[in-house]
Order: sequence, then structure tokens, then C-alpha cells
Amino acid sequence: EYIDSYVFNKVEDIRFNSTVGKYVGYTEHGVKNAEAWNKGSELVQELGALERYCKHNAAIYYGAIL
Repeated sequence: EYIDSYVFNKVEDIRFNSTVGKYVGYTEHGVKNAEAWNKGSELVQELGALERYCKHNAAIYYGAIL
């Protein structure tokens, strides 16, 4: 699971969660930005990071844990 959180003043505003597959807002400001980011290139960039980093390294980390 890949999670990318955006926090301001110790409050989580927005989170990208690979299980959900999109940005989710937790504050009024975060909800507005999440809606915009889900329609723009930001979502494509997060999905690219998921493919490039998370899925590529998951087998390595899983093998090391076992």
C-alpha cells in the first residue's frame, strides 16, 4: 500500500492512498484540492510513483521480511 500524505500545522489535509486509487481530502481545503488533483496531472504522477517505486520494491522488501 502506497500512501502519500500532505500535512499542514499537524493536520492531515490530503492523502493519496493506492488502495483507494485517488486523493482524499480531510479538511475543507483538502477536499477542494483533492477534487482538483484527481482531475489533473497530479493523480497521474502518483500512479506513476506507485508503479515505479512501490510495486517495483515490494517483492524485495517482502523477501527481506520473511
